[in-house]
Amino acid sequence: MSAYVLGFEEIEKTKLMVVGGKGLNLGELSRVEGISVPEGFCVTTEAYKRVVQKNKKFTELLDELSFLKVEDRERIAEISKNIRRVIEGLGMVEEITEEITHKHIELGVEHAYAVRSSATAEDLPFASFAGQQDTYLNIIGKETLLEHISKCWASLFTERAVIYRIQNGFDHSKVFLSVVIQRMVFPEASGIMFTADPVSFNRKVLSIDASFGLGETLVSGLVNPDNYKVREGKIVEKTISTKKVAIHAITEGGTQEQEIEPDRQTKQTVTDDQILQLEKLGRKLEAYFSCPQDIEWCLFENTLYIVQSRPITTLYPMLDSNDGENRVYMSVGHQQMMTEAIKPLGISFFSLLSRFELNTAGGRLFFDLSHDLASPVGRKLILSTMGKNDPLMHNVISNLMERKDFMMALPKGKRMFTLGSEELTWSLPVKAIQAYQKNDITIVQRLISKSQASLKEVEQTIENFSGEELFDFIEQDHKQLKKLLYDQQSLGVIMVGVYAANWLNKKMEKWLGDKNTADILSQSVPYNVTSEMGLALLDVSDVVRQYPAVKTYFKEAKDESFFEELVKVEGGGVVMDSLRAYLEKYGMRCTGEIDITRTRWSERPTALIPMILSNIKNFEPNARSKKFEQGRKEAEEKAEDLVTRLEKIPGGNQKAKKTKKMISVLRNYIGYREYPKYSFISRYYIYKMALIKEATVLVQKGILSEKEDIYYLSFEELREVVRTNQLDYQIIMERKEKYEHYEKLTPPRAMTSEGEVLFGQYNTDDIPEGALAGIPVSTGIIEGRARVVLKMEDANIEDGDILVTTFTDPSWTPLFVSVKGLVTEVGGLMTHGAVIAREYGLPAVVGVENATKLIKDGQRIRVHGSDGYVEIL
Repeated sequence: MSAYVLGFEEIEKTKLMVVGGKGLNLGELSRVEGISVPEGFCVTTEAYKRVVQKNKKFTELLDELSFLKVEDRERIAEISKNIRRVIEGLGMVEEITEEITHKHIELGVEHAYAVRSSATAEDLPFASFAGQQDTYLNIIGKETLLEHISKCWASLFTERAVIYRIQNGFDHSKVFLSVVIQRMVFPEASGIMFTADPVSFNRKVLSIDASFGLGETLVSGLVNPDNYKVREGKIVEKTISTKKVAIHAITEGGTQEQEIEPDRQTKQTVTDDQILQLEKLGRKLEAYFSCPQDIEWCLFENTLYIVQSRPITTLYPMLDSNDGENRVYMSVGHQQMMTEAIKPLGISFFSLLSRFELNTAGGRLFFDLSHDLASPVGRKLILSTMGKNDPLMHNVISNLMERKDFMMALPKGKRMFTLGSEELTWSLPVKAIQAYQKNDITIVQRLISKSQASLKEVEQTIENFSGEELFDFIEQDHKQLKKLLYDQQSLGVIMVGVYAANWLNKKMEKWLGDKNTADILSQSVPYNVTSEMGLALLDVSDVVRQYPAVKTYFKEAKDESFFEELVKVEGGGVVMDSLRAYLEKYGMRCTGEIDITRTRWSERPTALIPMILSNIKNFEPNARSKKFEQGRKEAEEKAEDLVTRLEKIPGGNQKAKKTKKMISVLRNYIGYREYPKYSFISRYYIYKMALIKEATVLVQKGILSEKEDIYYLSFEELREVVRTNQLDYQIIMERKEKYEHYEKLTPPRAMTSEGEVLFGQYNTDDIPEGALAGIPVSTGIIEGRARVVLKMEDANIEDGDILVTTFTDPSWTPLFVSVKGLVTEVGGLMTHGAVIAREYGLPAVVGVENATKLIKDGQRIRVHGSDGYVEIL
């Protein structure tokens, strides 16, 4: 076997690093029975290495390139250009030339060839790198062929290819290039076929783009191709486009653009029979490669040729559903304000807590809504539950209900949305009515005391367990945790608080024309543990501001030695006491906190530093009490104003009396809405610390490489590892790689068992043109600078900034103290960000699709918190 040249028939599955992704796929394709593939060969990566690696100038430039980041565009362009110039100027090694020439003669020097790059980081399951390197068509003759092989090697360092590698974390020095030499087919038509619809992601719908001549017209965007959609042997949709030009090969080599005759421009590119034949070929390749494929094809003399097939990397993974039934899934993350990928241990713990069976895809959790949607009662309950809280999901369900065939195919079974489950019994409305009638804040105090006592008991008891007994304890304690979370009185208090808010909003708008009244009335309520957390950090900031040496230390602080080094600077001891007191109460929190594997503030205290420094910069001393008192006073004044105005309208005395009661109920109970999550996150932290102890033992025994490896095992898998002291470490490695891929995915709000992603839309009739629609969750209009923040630790907030981010959970609350408004991509009326925005009096719009991409950091925006839209100024 040659070191520098391999025919397609010689390429095996193990040769990725020799022939690159494209070459490997062509080798596989050439072995699939019934698939016509133009013959060819690959110039291997060994040839590329032999030519470039010992060149001093190339090595120097490559080293320089390795230090650059995406934002260094000008320098990337300059160095990349120099590298290409060096590669193209290198002479071809004689031994390599001989092998290429020999293979060229064997296939026929009289033929024309396509010369394509095939990088080792290309056409992979998690990264396609499609179009990053160059392709040359209709290459004729030995010298021209050799010249274009050098050009292909050089194209590994096009600016776009270099930036793509940086974005995807690939080391330039470890990516090599093979070159594919494939005999040219001069087609009447060509195109691209996706075995899963690239728009809807439906795995049962195959999509074909087709145009006349070579496929370069599609790649370069010269024409709008025809598009045909096929489902299970039937053409379900056709779009015939006007195709004015085609690219054809010319006799002396190369290609040229030609105008298509007017009477052919609107003609269907391929026949219906050929469309169905393509579908069969596509499904055969999908089955062979065991995943959806992106396929390049061409038609010549009534034969369909496949010139490339690669995995589709843009699809969101499907949920496991082996029963063959039609199903609809709703994202848990969109309801929980945590759309990022969750590690396996985190998925296990959240599943233990759920009342319903959860499904997993792409590192995210989903509810199965199928049985609810199959029931008329279930559909009504879903729509009323979603309602104003998640209009996009409401829109998704409404659109689905219009697809009669789809709805008829949904399976019937036990519903989720029902008051007849084990926890949500008939007694819940009774408890809610009792809470309303008593309107007694001591009910909240008793619920919190009960939860804290339970938490203290767990903290003390868990110390007595290790090994298998620890897992038994955690499993049993989850039952107690669920009892607390689904306690009828606790849920009743939350229900009444939300009811009071809705009642006030509805009645005040009807009687007085005031919109979203409850937003102001909810400010500075008692027992809101999340808003108290943000205010408490203002007190910590007041301690820090007294000691310049501490502020200087914060700029270089490391988590591993945070407190040890802190006490060595002036004022460090006082600050340490203040911070430790804060962490004692709130240290179990962090971003994405429903995932037990996430690093908590107690584990990474430096996460609080940007917020502390921001508080010092943006607030005067004693801001906590002033801010709380200001909110309480605004709520009190609003309540007095409403009552006064109500007493002046017909039937006003009765309306004013009822309104007073509702305001009192709201302020007594709405703050408790945040406590149950605080309680279960606190318990999770206790579990986590106990499991980390077990992980430390496993590391000491040499079973794990690092403690954090346990995050990539399920709860039961970890229990088994502790029991047997055995682990196949390959499982950890594979899951780490998958998790890295999942982190880059955007989860859908809803999807079907066919992989179809379901998109919702807002009614935008009542908002200005160009404005971004969302859900109004906290009243008021604010204008200011957008501060787009993707990670909380990167926040650099100035006074008057408006926070724009993907989602917020309680850990973001300390930032809310400093900002003047809030915009998020995910959220609803009663999600944490919305609740705290109202508590702090921040105008807020949530559920703004793609807000962090459409709004640029530093732009001036206007947030309409009452009407639910954002203007970019």
